[in-house]
Amino acid sequence: MNSPHSPPVAARLSEYLRETIEERIATGEYPPGMRLDESELAEEFNVSRTPIREALIQLDSEGVVEMRPRRGAIVMEVTPQRLCEMFEVMAELEAMCARLAARRLSDEDRHALVSAHEASRAAIDGGDPNAYFYLNERFHHAIYEASHNQFLIEQARQLQRRLRPYRRMQLHVRDRVKASFEEHAAITQAIVAGDGELAAQRLRDHVTVQGERFSDLLVSLSELQGRVARRSR
Repeated sequence: MNSPHSPPVAARLSEYLRETIEERIATGEYPPGMRLDESELAEEFNVSRTPIREALIQLDSEGVVEMRPRRGAIVMEVTPQRLCEMFEVMAELEAMCARLAARRLSDEDRHALVSAHEASRAAIDGGDPNAYFYLNERFHHAIYEASHNQFLIEQARQLQRRLRPYRRMQLHVRDRVKASFEEHAAITQAIVAGDGELAAQRLRDHVTVQGERFSDLLVSLSELQGRVARRSR
C-alpha cells in the first residue's frame, strides 16, 4: 500500500518515516499486535536502521507502538475497557473544542469548517469509507483549530492520533459513513449558530462509542487480531 505522504525533501527522514508508519497503522496495514521489525522496515524503506528506530521511538512516546525488550516495537493493542475509556475522554475533549469554537468562531474558521464538511459529500456519494476517513479528520481538525486553545488542540490531536485505527474501523460499519456525515451537518449548524452547549452535546454524542457501535467496533478489532495471528503462524 502506497503512503499518501511524499518522500522527504527538507524534513527529517525519521519524521517522514514516523508519519508513514503511523498512516499504515491507522489504515490497518500494520494492525494492533503486529511486531514491527527494524531490519525489515529499513529494507522496505531503503534506509538504515537508525532513522527507523528514531521513528519508532517517536511513535512509542505517542502511545501508538510499544517498544519491548528483545521484541522490538509492537503496534499497541488495547482492551475493550481501555478503548471505551479512551473514547469517553476523546468525546469530552472534542465537546470542549466545539463549545469554544461556537464562542470564538472567526470568518476564517467558519469557512474552513463548512468547506471540510462539504468536501465529505463526494466521499458519501462515492461510497468510499477510506476517502471519507481523511475528510472526517479534516473536519474534526477544523473544530480543534476553531477553539483557539493551543493546549486543548495539542491534547485532542494526541489522543486522536492514538485512536485513528479504531475511528477508521467504525466507518466500515454499514451506513456509518452516511450517519457520520449527517451528524457533522448538525454539529456544523450548532457551531455556526454560536450555540456552544448544543454543539458540545452533538459532538459528544458523535464521538462517544457505546451500545451497538461499541459491539461493532469490537467485532472489527477481533477480525484484525485474527489476521495478525494468522500472519504470525
